[in-house]
Amino acid sequence: MESEIIYDKKFNGLDSLKKGNYENCTFTNCVFANSNLSFYDFTDCEFENCDLSMMKVLNTSFKNVKFNSCKLLGLRFDSCKTFLLSFEFENCILNLSSFYKLHLINSNFNQCKLQEVDFTEANLANSLFDNCDLNRAIFNNTALEKADFRTSYNFSIDPENNRIKKAKFSMIGVLGLLDKYDILID
Repeated sequence: MESEIIYDKKFNGLDSLKKGNYENCTFTNCVFANSNLSFYDFTDCEFENCDLSMMKVLNTSFKNVKFNSCKLLGLRFDSCKTFLLSFEFENCILNLSSFYKLHLINSNFNQCKLQEVDFTEANLANSLFDNCDLNRAIFNNTALEKADFRTSYNFSIDPENNRIKKAKFSMIGVLGLLDKYDILID
């Protein structure tokens, strides 16, 4: 059975969604927490003020998708389709989510809570982390070349286990590069 293609629709206050390919659609105040949106496709879509926590996204396609003021706790973005995967997050809560091994060059995370997020082996080159809380976020063998962390905080990034050439940090943020040494700086 072929999935239906839905174009240019605005959805408000939904708690379930018909399986399909959504293009240029807007989802506002929707609650898809714990829903199974596996094998759905979203292209040029926007989610605003939605709760998508613990949503299953196995082989889900997110192409040029924007999340604004959304709750995305525990999402396994690493189980999504990787072909043309691209999204942007603004004022979102992504705690406990996983971006393991994803290719996310030029991604934007603006004013997000990214606590305990797994970025292991992800490629985040040229990405922007603007005013983000990265408390206990995991960076291990992560490509962070030219990434911008100047306004973000609570991160711990080991320069020996991550690629950080030409990444940008504030003077205070540089302390997050020295955590593993357990030194005291006055």
